[in-house]
Amino acid sequence: MTHRFPLRVYYEDTDLADIVYYANYLRFIERARTEWVRSLGVDQGRLKAEEGIVFAVRRVEADYLQPAKFDDELVVETTLEQMGGARMVVRQEVKRDGKALFTANVTLVALSSTGAPARIPAILRRPLH
Repeated sequence: MTHRFPLRVYYEDTDLADIVYYANYLRFIERARTEWVRSLGVDQGRLKAEEGIVFAVRRVEADYLQPAKFDDELVVETTLEQMGGARMVVRQEVKRDGKALFTANVTLVALSSTGAPARIPAILRRPLH
């Protein structure tokens, strides 16, 4: 199952060359992951408040393939690649007109309120299996 999150490049997202500043791709994929989890019926604020579980990025492997520019309409595609007990890996691609501009493999870990690894909750596991 691939989740698609549309976005537009604003002036504030670009650098002096009118292309998306490299760090902003990380912001784009973060927003897309948040909306992906929301689309699965998981309220991350509630998960933190009720179960003390949050997700943290442990690793990002990214490739910058082509630049996005001011006013481009982009789509971030998010796909689950692997899920373990406390860890999951998602593949994310930022695309323009179906062509990948940026790709990333993102490793996420579930953490308890003490910062220790925690089992990914069933509320998130169920819709992904």
